[in-house]
Amino acid sequence: MIEVALIQLRTPASQSAALQHAAPLIRQAAAAGATLIVTPEGTNLLQRDRALLLKALEPPETDGAVTGLRALAAELGVWLLIGSALVRREDGKAANRSMLVSPEGAVTATYDKVHMFDVDLPTGERHRESASYEAGDRAVTAKAAGATLGLTVCYDVRFPALHWALARSGAQILTVPSAFTRPTGAAHWEILLRARAIETGSFILAPAQGGTHQDGRSTWGRSMVVGPWGDILAMADHDEPAVVRASLELDQVEAARRAIPALSHARAFTGP
Repeated sequence: MIEVALIQLRTPASQSAALQHAAPLIRQAAAAGATLIVTPEGTNLLQRDRALLLKALEPPETDGAVTGLRALAAELGVWLLIGSALVRREDGKAANRSMLVSPEGAVTATYDKVHMFDVDLPTGERHRESASYEAGDRAVTAKAAGATLGLTVCYDVRFPALHWALARSGAQILTVPSAFTRPTGAAHWEILLRARAIETGSFILAPAQGGTHQDGRSTWGRSMVVGPWGDILAMADHDEPAVVRASLELDQVEAARRAIPALSHARAFTGP
């Protein structure tokens, strides 16, 4: 049994304010018994003005929110997945980076978001994530709290092949930290998460940003935990900052994959 908690946030536009916003909820989750805590995309800051964003970015080693969260994980003795931190890479480019922190405060795994959210929505919203971030090119699994995690970020949820590869590499829990827009969240959030769980026979941990942020964006919220059979185990039915808790029985992963062994049934084909 693994006690997990998702932290739903409304992250502000600076690292110091972001840490002050997230820390009390993480403390609440740990006090309730969570040993694996997961935060959303953009936990360390959200800033949609590209010039202001690039000016604010720091390397993860000096980012105040990242270093503060690492210290908090060590203080509380919990595994903490910083769903993503928006950081400056070693080469000076920007990354949307998921960071797994051990109960000792060490970063044990990182994953840079592979799929960039470059879309023109029917509502008129236009997003060009690739204008600010360098895409990653590597899928990542990591051990935490007695389980194998497969790391993804937000828009990655629309690409089943990534989740399939993570599950076939041993991931029992797929993490989908997100900052979904309200139009796409209302239409697709729950459906996509449940589909990825069913296809792979995996638990899905999907903490989200929610509400109207300091930078003016609006995000969908509705953080949720989905079981390997596609059932919703826990969720927030709102956009407010919150802690969503669940208990995971990892043998449910094996049971789901044994009942429908799709991961072992894939066959090569030609065409079209």
